[in-house]
Amino acid sequence: MNAMRKLLRYLKPYALFAIVGPFLMCIEVAMDLLQPTIMQEMIDIGIANQDNGYVIKLGVFMLISAIIGLIGGAGSSIYAAKAAVNFATDIRRDVFKKTEQFSNQNTDTFGTGKLITILTNDIATLQQAVIMTLRVFVRGPLLFIGSVVIVWLTARELFLVLLVAIPILIALIYFFTVRSGQLFSHVQKAMDQVNTKLQEMLAGIRVIKAFDRHDYEQSHFQTANDWLMKRNMTAEKLIVTLMPLMMFIVNIGIVAGLWMGVIKVSEGTLQIGVILAFINYLNIMLNGLVSSSNVLMQIARSFSSAERIVQVFDTEIDITEREQPIAGPELRGEVEFRNVDFSYSKNGEYVLKDISFQAKAGQKIGIIGSTGCGKSTLVKLIPRLYDPDAGHVLIDGIDVKDMPLEKLRTAIGFVPQKATLFSGSIEDNLRFGKEEATTDDMEHAAQAAAASEFIDRFDGRFGHQLLQGATNVSGGQKQRLSMARAFIREPKILILDDSTSAIDALSEAAVQQALREAYTDSTVFIISSKISSIIDADQILVMEDGRLEASGTHETLLATSKVYRDIYTSQSGREVTYS
Repeated sequence: MNAMRKLLRYLKPYALFAIVGPFLMCIEVAMDLLQPTIMQEMIDIGIANQDNGYVIKLGVFMLISAIIGLIGGAGSSIYAAKAAVNFATDIRRDVFKKTEQFSNQNTDTFGTGKLITILTNDIATLQQAVIMTLRVFVRGPLLFIGSVVIVWLTARELFLVLLVAIPILIALIYFFTVRSGQLFSHVQKAMDQVNTKLQEMLAGIRVIKAFDRHDYEQSHFQTANDWLMKRNMTAEKLIVTLMPLMMFIVNIGIVAGLWMGVIKVSEGTLQIGVILAFINYLNIMLNGLVSSSNVLMQIARSFSSAERIVQVFDTEIDITEREQPIAGPELRGEVEFRNVDFSYSKNGEYVLKDISFQAKAGQKIGIIGSTGCGKSTLVKLIPRLYDPDAGHVLIDGIDVKDMPLEKLRTAIGFVPQKATLFSGSIEDNLRFGKEEATTDDMEHAAQAAAASEFIDRFDGRFGHQLLQGATNVSGGQKQRLSMARAFIREPKILILDDSTSAIDALSEAAVQQALREAYTDSTVFIISSKISSIIDADQILVMEDGRLEASGTHETLLATSKVYRDIYTSQSGREVTYS
């Protein structure tokens, strides 16, 4: 309930729509309630007295009231939809904005599948709840209350039927509403699992095909899908059970009303038109209660969705900017790690342990080590994709936590281990690195990344369209475009996280030459599994089991580091012996 209350502030800009919609619905309800009364007058006065003029007059009045009701209902639907759709759009925008600010750890906590479900299914559920509340939830109670009042005023002899039926109907609605809210929370969790599995399958479709694991993945998806089906079936069974039960109660009421009415007519205390009007009002009451129960169940369902949405808004982002960050002069690119520890799980299992080193501005730093030793994690601390658990990461002597995030990240060109490109043109992807980039900037960056040779073959060159996930270019081309996107920034700090693993030796040589000639002012971090890629680095960091095992130049490390010598021997085939 508190979550829903927090989200209702998104309706304030559309308060006019939210008021006009229910108001027009009141007009439709008034016209609907008027119909049985007009019919009663037509039967008991016009037809009973064979007054055709009176019957025609009331018939025209019924037609006019029906048209007015139609206009009110259509207007109500339009304005309710405007309020609800804009309400949901604004929430979706802010959820996306908040999710975009999440650190990697925040995202991992939620899981991709759950975030997708929140942005799609949960917000859609909330939108539907608002539409039904502004329209149906006004209509239902008004029809119900209006019918009860009219029956009390015009057919009080039959009111006893309502005194018995109404409490039973209300009790049924309450039970089903509470229970449906509980069941639909389980449905949403099952939907999270389906979305997660779908996202994994789409991301890893090539691996699935390569290993011929279609049946295995289908089996796992079927398990999640069956679980969702069972949860949905349980919830839907509950909902569809309510209508027959309510119809049974109402039909019993109609039979009782007819029985009592016939007795009253035979006694001369009641007219036939009153009985027919009573039956109509009883059906109107049923419609009002059914629509109200549907809305209540939708609202109950939306409560859990609202809680999940508010959970995103209330999530404390662990990578934040100080209230008064240190702006300082333009960054030179000097990087220092002081006794840095880091753990993903925060349970004492450290991925990085007591890391300390200094990289001077303009230096080329190579990082090498076995798989899982913490190389990629180390460079992710520089742009604050993660924050260390202990110690400090400094740039130009200032802790990165004290810097404005925009200033820090704008000064860094980052090429991740897995090249990620976005659907759109090559130009769009390069401008991701520098929004105001000119064609000359793109030419220069593409040349430095050895990407010009294949870009020139595309129709439209930089206007060539990439599909989602850039599946219409090769892995090596993705890496080179990813590097070009970082190069175009001309950053003070350039991080290449094993970004040449999928490119050929000639292209790698061209990239290395560009780094030596065109980016001499940048502090360059190169993570590589190949010593040949970092052999000319000013400083090479040798990582082993999360620790900095050794650092120095290639020649120094051959003399001082057994780990480095072992790597060199395994790659070169030449054994190096130092006493």
